[in-house]
Amino acid sequence: MLSDSSPLSAPTTGAGRRPRAIPVPMLLSLALLSAIAPLATDMYLPGLPRVVDELAASPSAVQLTLTSFMLGLAAGQLLTGPLSDGVGRRRPLLVGTVLLTLAGLGCAVAPSIGVLIAVRFLQGLTGGMGVVVARAVIADRTEGDQAAKLFSIMMIITSAAPVVAPLLGGALVGPIGWRGVFYVLTGLALVMLLAVARFVPETLPVERRHPVQPRVIARSFGSVLGDRLYLGYTLTFGIGFGAMFGYISASPFVIQDLMGFSPGMYSVLFAINALGIGAAGTANTRLVGRLRPQTLLAIGVGVLLVVGAAMLVVALVAADVHWLLLVLMFCLTSTFGFTAGNATALALGQVRDRAGAGSAVLGTLQFTVGAVVSPLVGIGGSTSVLPMAIVIFTCTVLAAGAFTTTLRHPGGRVSGSRPSDAAAR
Repeated sequence: MLSDSSPLSAPTTGAGRRPRAIPVPMLLSLALLSAIAPLATDMYLPGLPRVVDELAASPSAVQLTLTSFMLGLAAGQLLTGPLSDGVGRRRPLLVGTVLLTLAGLGCAVAPSIGVLIAVRFLQGLTGGMGVVVARAVIADRTEGDQAAKLFSIMMIITSAAPVVAPLLGGALVGPIGWRGVFYVLTGLALVMLLAVARFVPETLPVERRHPVQPRVIARSFGSVLGDRLYLGYTLTFGIGFGAMFGYISASPFVIQDLMGFSPGMYSVLFAINALGIGAAGTANTRLVGRLRPQTLLAIGVGVLLVVGAAMLVVALVAADVHWLLLVLMFCLTSTFGFTAGNATALALGQVRDRAGAGSAVLGTLQFTVGAVVSPLVGIGGSTSVLPMAIVIFTCTVLAAGAFTTTLRHPGGRVSGSRPSDAAAR
């Protein structure tokens, strides 16, 4: 266990509660759980044309393997969040990672496109279990500034996944094929299982658990959705992620088709922007403690709004100034380093006694917004940057509006203290 002077140590979190900490191996295990979604999404993308040929499937049918994975990811979070509030965190993690390993193996040996679509759904479902419980574990063990710092550190680690995944997948598809990529993902899931078994203990005491009953689960979701501060921070995160996902979805066409960069150069630019997230997240971890998470979130949301407005103006009057658009893309992604960790910590700090359900709603909103945004940025095809700019600007305005709702409730638990019984009800 790390000492209290360590950046990962947790302060005393309330009367009668002992200081607790998250050791580095445990934090890395939780980060790996959160990284499995982008890894499983992006690593096999370079092999999609081979899937079409080998399984004699149409391109649209193969695209359904992505859709089914995302649907499974959302469903897994919704199911596992309240389940983990009732039976604890460790059992769902162990069962989920065992099933994730089997799902990866099923993808690798799938004999038809129908089977691949089905097991991809299972892969998303079980991957979502890890994502939602990883956040809940941190909410169990830390509060306030410390939670914001740890969520930022996790984001730094997991931000590398969408950069490494397509590069690694591109390198692997040639020698081992798309099935080999799924064998690699199966191996990663097995590593996750061993890491969870070794380094992630149970973090939810029995006295803080809720019965796993439909009425209680519905009450849990109603409780977190009824918390205005939680909802404000969650919407800030989820809709702000929509701006980020707008960039992710549109950038291949904007950077390659409109700007004329090669696929290799696009990968470099994408990696630079992802490194910007990590750099901003690192800066955020150093500033937490000197500034409140809510203050840092306000700064991030303000910068996000300015960048969104600037991108819309440039798209309208100077779309051919490519370097300026690239700079704004970098600023947009980097801002996520200040908004994601702080918004997550503040949101889950409001619903500590129902952190599983709170984490499930937060994650489901994130991927739902991403699913909605993705087709919208493609309305203009590859002929205009304006649809991307409009979507990003709209998301930044809505995220800023959601954040302003939290400023109207100064009595909220912005430090992450445990909610009162009345609030929990």
